[in-house]
Amino acid sequence: MFDIISLGEFSRNNCVGICAFLVPANLLTTLLSLIFVVIKPSRWKLMTSVVIAMSFALILSLHVVSWWIVGVIQAPTFILLALSTVCIGLNIWVMLEFRQDKPWLSKIVKMTTNLKFS
Repeated sequence: MFDIISLGEFSRNNCVGICAFLVPANLLTTLLSLIFVVIKPSRWKLMTSVVIAMSFALILSLHVVSWWIVGVIQAPTFILLALSTVCIGLNIWVMLEFRQDKPWLSKIVKMTTNLKFS
């Protein structure tokens, strides 16, 4: 049986371990998604990266909500929520950028790599 109260208690009791894993995981997987926009891998690789990154961000958001439910409203909870929101937003942008016919980021990267300094 799924018990939301036990899950919340587990989240709060293991906060340091959860945050120690989820914060770097969010940052690294979102960075990987952004790198994939530039190097243009297969759609499968990009979507796998986006799904994993968004899953980590969603889990981090739920962890923060578990603290808010018990009344802990402090700066770290807002910082962690901001991190997960930024990661979700960037991954949504990655999905939209990959769908476009003429992505603007790839154009900028190509223009800067063709510059010749004398």
